[in-house]
Amino acid sequence: MSGISDVRLTLYARELYEQQEPSVRVNAPKGLSLWGLFQHRRRTREALLALTDEQLRDVGLTYEQARHEGMKPFWRG
Repeated sequence: MSGISDVRLTLYARELYEQQEPSVRVNAPKGLSLWGLFQHRRRTREALLALTDEQLRDVGLTYEQARHEGMKPFWRG
């Protein structure tokens, strides 16, 4: 790649990140760093996988929905 293409790609990636950022952190505590956000996702997804059937019914999720969300990698919103 040429230097100009690298710059364009970097700028475009930053724009995408800035556009995505507010929606990604909707359910996370404010003021988290990126690593803090990743750790928050990991912990909450592990907790989701540990819920019993009764607890899942209380929050209105099926086992399949909880498993789908709980198995997502921490870097995916």
